Amino acid sequence: MSRKLINPPSLHPAPGFSHITVAEPGTIAYFAGQVALAPDFSIIGGDDLGEQTKAAMRNIGVALEAVNATWDDVVRRTIYTLHPTEYEVMTAAIEEIQGSKDHPAQTIIGVTGLAVPGLLIEIEVTVRLPA
Repeated sequence: MSRKLINPPSLHPAPGFSHITVAEPGTIAYFAGQVALAPDFSIIGGDDLGEQTKAAMRNIGVALEAVNATWDDVVRRTIYTLHPTEYEVMTAAIEEIQGSKDHPAQTIIGVTGLAVPGLLIEIEVTVRLPA
């Protein structure tokens, strides 16, 4: 087994990691945690958890496009957040971006901080690639 590393150019640069790893022969893709960062590393959404969640989900959407997958192909989601009890805010933002109330298996983990000060949420997913 080998792997293919993908870094979509419309996502922020990935210093020290890859945004996507596809386990060859290409049935599963693992997405690095996506956050509310623009390509220039500015934080999108300020201190608004809902807006940061939408931005992180839009970045996941970019990564999905890079592997020709859709939201329906997401089989697992892990959320790291400074505000784990605000799941209603996160869920509403996620549903708005994915356009559905259908959710994969998910875990929400409360953290005391993320890699860039000011970030409130990081979302990673595992994707079953379309045949």
